[in-house]
Amino acid sequence: MFKKLEELQQYIQDNEIKMVDFKVITLNGRWRHLAIPVERLNERTFTDGIGFDGSSYGYSKIEESDMRFIPDITTAFIDPYCGVKTISMIANIHTIGKKEGRFSGDPRYLVEKANKYLNNLGIADEYMIAPEFEFYIFDKVNFGVENHHQEVFIDSYEAPWNSNSKEDNKGYKAPFQASYHLALPYDVNNDLRSEMTLKLLQMGIDVKYHHHEVGSAGQHEIEVELGNMVSMADNTMIAKYVIKNEALKHDKSATFMPKPLYGEAGSGMHVHMLLRKNGQNLFYDADGYSGLSQEALYFIGGILKHSKALLAFTNPSTNSYKRLIPGFEAPVSVCFATGNRSAVIRVPGYVRNPEEKRFEFRSSDATCNPYIAYSAMLMAGIDGIVNKIDPTKEGYGPFDVNVFDLPKEEQDKIEALPKSLEEALEELKKDYQFLLEGGVFDKDFIDNWIHKKYEKEIKKIMPVPTPLEFQLYYDL
Repeated sequence: MFKKLEELQQYIQDNEIKMVDFKVITLNGRWRHLAIPVERLNERTFTDGIGFDGSSYGYSKIEESDMRFIPDITTAFIDPYCGVKTISMIANIHTIGKKEGRFSGDPRYLVEKANKYLNNLGIADEYMIAPEFEFYIFDKVNFGVENHHQEVFIDSYEAPWNSNSKEDNKGYKAPFQASYHLALPYDVNNDLRSEMTLKLLQMGIDVKYHHHEVGSAGQHEIEVELGNMVSMADNTMIAKYVIKNEALKHDKSATFMPKPLYGEAGSGMHVHMLLRKNGQNLFYDADGYSGLSQEALYFIGGILKHSKALLAFTNPSTNSYKRLIPGFEAPVSVCFATGNRSAVIRVPGYVRNPEEKRFEFRSSDATCNPYIAYSAMLMAGIDGIVNKIDPTKEGYGPFDVNVFDLPKEEQDKIEALPKSLEEALEELKKDYQFLLEGGVFDKDFIDNWIHKKYEKEIKKIMPVPTPLEFQLYYDL
């Protein structure tokens, strides 16, 4: 939106902006923010920045927690969800003291370093990606965890379980597990998705389309156009911000949780990708498998070879693995194919334009920190190109059939993705060298990620009994 402070200040004056807001990403992928009156905005804001406690963001030890963030003026946007007229900017994290400068573990810095590494190798100019945002919209959500009481209650007025509701029921309820592209009058959140889409367009994010997804209890999708990784990481955070806040504005609640409902379809974040050099799509070859070039196949080989470790970043919640189970179009097999939704990597059969020829990584979900996940995917793909990892020679396919229809002996030959976050973290412990190339990731960052996931999530969830365990074991 702006390149110079003078432009920003003039805009603030002309549009009677009252507050300036700064958004900073945590290690887990949540935005935190801080706001100042416009009168306090000056040159020092963009040189000295503003100090904060990095340990509260998941980045450092308490004794080394002093950090500062410096806003990126080019990311400025009007925040549509603040009652007081506010302009917001995304900020970069800097260290303080002997190693003063950009913090090596800042997720925004990771995408910059990964992109620079790609450019320095001369492989490509741009890593273009397009995530599909799947999410649920609920009308009521209650949850609580106490030592004597664990409860989750969710309600969606369009869900089939409300077909016999006596409260303002007009009879149009979404069919269970058969709500893909559901039309009006069943699609009660159509206008809300349109409002979300219009907000995203106003904020400079190109939306391809929106629609109801398979899940009958309010599952939806908004898909965006391809964009370069650096800007798309920011746009992913903006998209989640808009979707959540627009839902709340309409007295509803949106969640990107991969598996909020037992028995319903889970929500993923499939990521479409391609490489461009001198404006040309490096992934297209009319004579290649499914129109893909050798570079594309090597890129696929790298991602599949490192996919088990990648899941520690692309599927970083314990809930992620409740989605990655057979039977819900969620990929669990380490392989590639055309038009096959049971494969980790799928080549969309509907893409005819050579400049858009691509493939998608289907296992990822939106609980990931997009800066970290996108960077890790790129590093795996680069490793595939540099080391010429042929996915077919490695036994990854193509499998242009539903792998679950293959004979068991054939299925057993196909590697499976990790079945838990703990298993994915163990894979990352064994396979991380490709992330260190070019100084993009560092070992301290990876060790801190693994430690936080074990201590703050896995160990916290493990001791808590579930209602299903009572059903299975109470009378034994």
